[in-house]
Amino acid sequence: MHMVFLIHNAYGIGGTVRATYNLASVMAEQHDVEIVSVFRHRDVPVMDVPAKVRLTPLVDLRAASADYEGDDPRHAQPARVFPRADGRHRQYSRLTDSRIGRYLSRLEADVIVGTRPGLNTHIARQTRAAGIRVGQEHLTFSGHGFRLRHEIRHRYQLLDAITTVSESDARAYRQLDFPGVRVEAIPNSVPRPTVEPADGSGKVILAAGRLIPLKRYDLLIKAFAEVAGQYPDWQLRIFGEGDTTGNEKEALTRLIDELGLRDRAHLMGKVDPLEPEWAKGSIAVSASDRESFGMTIVEAMRCGLPVVSTDCPVGPREIVKDGVDGYLVPTGRADGMATALLKLVGDDQLRRRMGEAALRNSARFDPALIAERHQDLYQDLLRRGPGRRSISFGRSAAFHARTHALETARTIRSTARAIATWTLSQ
Repeated sequence: MHMVFLIHNAYGIGGTVRATYNLASVMAEQHDVEIVSVFRHRDVPVMDVPAKVRLTPLVDLRAASADYEGDDPRHAQPARVFPRADGRHRQYSRLTDSRIGRYLSRLEADVIVGTRPGLNTHIARQTRAAGIRVGQEHLTFSGHGFRLRHEIRHRYQLLDAITTVSESDARAYRQLDFPGVRVEAIPNSVPRPTVEPADGSGKVILAAGRLIPLKRYDLLIKAFAEVAGQYPDWQLRIFGEGDTTGNEKEALTRLIDELGLRDRAHLMGKVDPLEPEWAKGSIAVSASDRESFGMTIVEAMRCGLPVVSTDCPVGPREIVKDGVDGYLVPTGRADGMATALLKLVGDDQLRRRMGEAALRNSARFDPALIAERHQDLYQDLLRRGPGRRSISFGRSAAFHARTHALETARTIRSTARAIATWTLSQ
């Protein structure tokens, strides 16, 4: 099977990049796999490209490259195909419209997979008729703005399947009632770590993710202040980078100082790989107001850490088994989070038992198991008939194009006859 993954920028790093690389790595053991990156901004990807996987960039934005295309006039013109409602629209242009469209129109693949709404729109509109079109949702339908939800309702009808990372989000897509479009919930995968799992003895609480308000690290720091008051030998370490303004990092630093936690709570910055850091700790925390999945939750569990997470929409409740491998606590409540943390900090046996359960239960996210579910979906769609829906759409589009051309020709002929008649009458 020849499959292609279309991604925004495979040369960077992020949850979608990691999930795509993990899936492509396993698929490449049996299939011909290519990752197509719309943009290339550096010589070498941050993450190692999986063995046997081809990486193909479409637009080169490396300033020092001989192939630099940032000065192409089309790059300064806003995209028409990539929807304006997608948050990445400003990075797309007539140049990307052209490159993506040309690539998809010539592509001969069994399966083409998009990884964000804007790219799924390209796939729906421009892929050759013979391929299966799959749109992945790495966020949530409800988390998109009104205009993007409208675009999804309009364009996704031309896909063959939609995959979400949670069952909750799959239900939301099924309610859109796209005729003939399969909707499947398939979570992201996380490989087994290369380090020994945590043994529960490290007196460190850890969290990881971008330093943005949505992650509610302020809530976590306040909860940790209660823990620190009773257990002064424990530390909090938060891994991740902030935005370009640095406002969130400054606000969190001030909060740490105000609570007298300067020597106890640490903003560690970006660390890659993170596995060795997880293994040094004993408890992982996610304080987010919203998570589409919760990649860091699974990563921590695969390193043997129990997780205290807010029971936010939609991912954590499908990962953490409350009271078994961690605790789910109400969103926006520092006291509830502090109570859960104190239970684990104060009970060595409970902490170790939950850590062992986390290690066992998180094995269901192993890339081989997740890839098998994707493969089963793709093969089932191909058995149903490759591009059957796309072919009918293509024929319909061709019919309408021919009809429009005929109508235009008739109008031109009628206008010409009218002009000629009027001229002769003068």
